[in-house]
Amino acid sequence: MYSKVLSLRFPRKIVNEPVVVNLVKKFDLTFNILKATIYPRKEGLMVLELRGHTKNYQRGVRYLKEMGVKVESIGQDIKRNDARCIQCGACTAVCPTGALYIKRPEMEVIFDSEKCSACELCVPTCFSHAMEVKFDRMLAG
Repeated sequence: MYSKVLSLRFPRKIVNEPVVVNLVKKFDLTFNILKATIYPRKEGLMVLELRGHTKNYQRGVRYLKEMGVKVESIGQDIKRNDARCIQCGACTAVCPTGALYIKRPEMEVIFDSEKCSACELCVPTCFSHAMEVKFDRMLAG
């Protein structure tokens, strides 16, 4: 079973279509919605964990792209501003997926965007405001 956390950006023209339901019906995939901001006649954003057999997953993602949905790994929306990071490691204590961890023996804080689930627990914990969330960049306007 393959699983990945994705952000889906829906163009205005298909926001009322049952796109995600079709992932279940047509491609035998399951999903867990982690975050969603979708309004009628406006662009939408959904963060979800998509699961299924690898071939079905690939076919489902291809379907989403053909429908005009912008599909990105969740790491595209969670960023660490390296210039602001003071390497204190406070974020590593709250990260449930291990996306933020301390590399030893260097004692360097590493951010692995592939492991990130976009829980945002690191954002208020970061004293230097180095963790940035960009979910709403497409929804403005």
